[in-house]
Amino acid sequence: MTEKEKMLAGELYRASDPELVAERAHAQRLIARFNTLADEHPSSGAAVLRGLLGEVGEGCVVMPSFRCDYGYNIRMGRNTFVNYDCVFLDPGRITIGADVQIAPAVQIYTAGHPLDAEERRSGAEFARPVTIGDGVWIGGGAIICPGVAIGANAVIGAGSVVTRDLPPNVVAAGNPCRVLRELET
Repeated sequence: MTEKEKMLAGELYRASDPELVAERAHAQRLIARFNTLADEHPSSGAAVLRGLLGEVGEGCVVMPSFRCDYGYNIRMGRNTFVNYDCVFLDPGRITIGADVQIAPAVQIYTAGHPLDAEERRSGAEFARPVTIGDGVWIGGGAIICPGVAIGANAVIGAGSVVTRDLPPNVVAAGNPCRVLRELET
């Protein structure tokens, strides 16, 4: 398997692989262009974003500055809003549902590193997918860790660190993030 195939399969891989380095460099060029165009020429910025991301639903808005690794592993449903200064590390798939609100400075990580120090020193890393259900609201500065799924209509408090799956229709907050109460449906 190539390092890219390993990455996409969730196996240990080397991000220093020339193919992956080239893909990240390509993504960074598109991101720089998007971040330059998004405020002054929104339609041009949106076109760049559609060329960068794996899927962009109708009515999606992403504010600059936006950062990601590859772009092609990110899928956003319709009417999703991503506010300023968000970082999505996407060696693994990031799936964001429809009608999601993501506040400023939210970070979504699919990248992780081995716990064993020797293995980590070797440069090995892995990716675990993140899934965010329809209608979710993520507060400013929240961090979503690798492998997490957030259920539909959940509300994540500002500054939370989401380390495990959260069910639908809850308010959750804290570090680590925990369910505070259920929402009436």
